Amino acid sequence: MAPFSLRSHLRAAALRRKRFKSTEKHGRRGTKDMEGSFKRLKSEMEGTSEVQKDIREGQRQVKEKFEAIETGCEELKRETQLIIQQSAITQIKLALMFRILKAREAGDFNTAANLTEMLR
Repeated sequence: MAPFSLRSHLRAAALRRKRFKSTEKHGRRGTKDMEGSFKRLKSEMEGTSEVQKDIREGQRQVKEKFEAIETGCEELKRETQLIIQQSAITQIKLALMFRILKAREAGDFNTAANLTEMLR
């Protein structure tokens, strides 16, 4: 069992030396390639940063529009509630007027007077 582990150990050491020599051999060219990669990555990151800024600006605009719509919706709800209240008041007044007319037709002027007072 020992020879196999020794063989694998020696093989791994040989590979490490070979990799080290290849980087020494191509040292300057590897650095230039790396610098080019860094420049490319930097420009890509700047482009990504611009896109992110545009996205944030778009999100801000959408939020403003949403808030404006929400405000308009609340205003419409208030106006609708006011119209409902006014409609209910109008229905009550019409019912009182109708009862006043019926009381006058029946000759019940006391009830008509009381209902007229309520209407005011």
